[in-house]
Amino acid sequence: MNFTTIPQTGFVRLKQILSPAGPIPVSKSTWWAGVKVGRYPAPLKLGPRVTVWRAEDIHALIKTGVPFDGA
Repeated sequence: MNFTTIPQTGFVRLKQILSPAGPIPVSKSTWWAGVKVGRYPAPLKLGPRVTVWRAEDIHALIKTGVPFDGA
């Protein structure tokens, strides 16, 4: 596995979160559906074309072991 390292603090973009570069093996559409229903962390908008997530929220998501299959 060749994951991008998620920093302990700061912000990460979607391409750093989702596979193949990131640790979470879901598609973009599954991710956004999960965000909509509250399964995955809500994003922050830094600008009109820049969406990020808090690295701490992503680490917490991974630690909780939430199933990533969309179930």
